[in-house]
Amino acid sequence: MSLVFKRALATAAKSIPKVPEPKLVDVLIVGGGPAGLTLSAALKNSPIARDLKISLVEGFNLKPVEEFYDNTPENFTNRISSLTPQSIEYLEKIGSWKFIKQDRVQPYDSIMVTEGITDARLEIDTPSLATMCENVNLQSSLYQRIKELESQNPDFGFDLVDNTKVEKITKDETDQWPIVHLSNGEQIKTRLLVGADGFNSPVRKFSGIESRGWFYNRFGVVATMKLEYPPFKTVGWQRFLPTGPIALLPLPDDHATLVWSQTIENSELLTKIDDELFRNLVNAAFILEDVDMKYYYKAIKEGKTEGLIEDIQWRVNHATQKFNEEQLEENYPLKVVSIDSGSRARFPLRLSHADTYVSERIALVGDAAHTTHPLAGQGLNMGQGDVQSLVGAIERGLNRGLDIGNTLVLEPYWAERFPENNLLLGVVDKLHKLYSTTAEPIVALRTLGLKAVNQLQFLKNMMVSKVSGK
Repeated sequence: MSLVFKRALATAAKSIPKVPEPKLVDVLIVGGGPAGLTLSAALKNSPIARDLKISLVEGFNLKPVEEFYDNTPENFTNRISSLTPQSIEYLEKIGSWKFIKQDRVQPYDSIMVTEGITDARLEIDTPSLATMCENVNLQSSLYQRIKELESQNPDFGFDLVDNTKVEKITKDETDQWPIVHLSNGEQIKTRLLVGADGFNSPVRKFSGIESRGWFYNRFGVVATMKLEYPPFKTVGWQRFLPTGPIALLPLPDDHATLVWSQTIENSELLTKIDDELFRNLVNAAFILEDVDMKYYYKAIKEGKTEGLIEDIQWRVNHATQKFNEEQLEENYPLKVVSIDSGSRARFPLRLSHADTYVSERIALVGDAAHTTHPLAGQGLNMGQGDVQSLVGAIERGLNRGLDIGNTLVLEPYWAERFPENNLLLGVVDKLHKLYSTTAEPIVALRTLGLKAVNQLQFLKNMMVSKVSGK
């Protein structure tokens, strides 16, 4: 080979950009929501798992989460979840609950469920049944706990990357470990890849795990609002309407949060009308009959809104005039007097469940593994249960000297969580379908059932035990 040719080859080799070596970690968590941050904090809090090298990648900006603790905004956000005592107990165990802004959370002791077509009702009353908490407050507390743990250990081994998307995931040809390619040009090779990245999980798609389910042809409309005065008793209210359930849940003082399951068309209307009309419709939905609500939706769709608020208020007053003030508070939630500007939003409602939560070097948690209708308020709690179980599986694997990416380590997590989640998903799905029909025989049966359950305390205790984890 001539000297000139050798030099040409050397020059060409120098001009080829070098592919950076992937960063090597033990656990890569994709998703910085409650499930991903809880998993991060729990592993770093664990005496067994704390030495694992962990990275967390989030596609969105986590600056609001970082700043929430020291610069808490005045208004409540509209992404608010119901935490069970079991979930709170785990957050206390991993040391993050002490960082929760307690003046922004609201425990409640009762839930009042009413039927939108008949007079059937179910009242569940137990101390600290659940606690309403903004998702950002929960995320912030976990972030603060991770920072606290880092300050106690100079060799902490945790890296958080936000504002960075997963572009693709490949496998190392030598050892088959996942390599995650990020939008910032970085590559991360990991022993265990955890998908905490939601319904459209790139991790689940890479794993080849099938997810089955369906869209309900419903959207959830959320908003934060103020009531006419702070309630004497903290109660969550839910009314099952043919279009879907509407729930008004307490926040501190006179604040409340709304989750309203609606048809696609109605949900669009409810996010576009002005605040004053919207708040009156919320009040009406807990009191008036379905025929009245259909009339209002039709009028709004046709643009005939003049005098509509006055009509709503007249019908509401007419329907409630037989009650005194004490009876009103026993039968209906307090009136909504204002809507926080810009707090209304909508999101699609669906059921989905992955065939398995694990494969070789892959684990799925939270919405990446399952999504559910919000009528039972269990979506976030199911994800917290996943995290607790997965951490336990990883700890047992480490104690036995096993590779944490091996399915022998991961499968006990799936075996523990899949049946419980599958049962809850099925119950919530059946409830949605049961209360979405106006067929008279089914209405009669569900009314009879609701009244019967309300009279049987042991059944209510079983329901509380299942839902709250008590």
